[in-house]
Amino acid sequence: MTKIIGFVNQKGGVGKTTSAVNMAAGFAVTENRTLLVDLDPQTNATSGVENILKGRKNNSAYSTYDMLINNISVKDIITKTKLSFLDVIPSSHDLVGAEIELVGLMAREYKLKNALDGVVDHYEFVLIDCPPSLGLLTLNALAFSDSVLIPIQCEYYALEGLSQLLQTIRLVQRNLNKKLDIEGVLITMYDRRLNLSKQVEEEVRRYFTDKTFKTIIHRNVRLGEAPGFGKPILLYEANSRGARDYLSLVEEILTRGK
Repeated sequence: MTKIIGFVNQKGGVGKTTSAVNMAAGFAVTENRTLLVDLDPQTNATSGVENILKGRKNNSAYSTYDMLINNISVKDIITKTKLSFLDVIPSSHDLVGAEIELVGLMAREYKLKNALDGVVDHYEFVLIDCPPSLGLLTLNALAFSDSVLIPIQCEYYALEGLSQLLQTIRLVQRNLNKKLDIEGVLITMYDRRLNLSKQVEEEVRRYFTDKTFKTIIHRNVRLGEAPGFGKPILLYEANSRGARDYLSLVEEILTRGK
């Protein structure tokens, strides 16, 4: 059975794309058929796997924009990678205007669901990297997802704005997608040398209790370097702390699902 997870946080720089990319690779190396969908106009998830994509030349191929706005078949957009269990639906900067173009369309909140419905059954996991906002693109992801994963960075005001996100999730549950659940809250960029990191962890675990993942993503130089080489951390430096953390998170989710 397919599990669809949206990576959501309206704050930028919290490790959302890093988590989507590296969890997708983690599921793939554990031989779970996985589809990574880049729904962010910044295209960071796409560039984060750029050097493992097969048969795609820069911006010449179709993207999520064409799927949502131009009704191009998703089968013409899905891109294979060097990981045999991982496929990608790349984004492009054209997606910047999609929020406005979606406004006038019928069933605008279900464009992503309608586009992907015919292929999701081929995968065990579909991971959607959302933009750092709560606009129509993110609403499309929420209307389609089984659950949301919320990364939270260890910094001051870590929980700022999350009440708005939780309110949006409740509205989606009520009006668009009754099955939507919170997969979990992921603590990212953790530095055990800093009291601030420990304070944020305590605050997050107190606020979200059983919804917070046991796994913590530690601040790691190799993890920060990997996107610059267009590779997930598992293919850039498999022995790094970042790679171990994301494999641990993948194992936690797989174990939870049994």
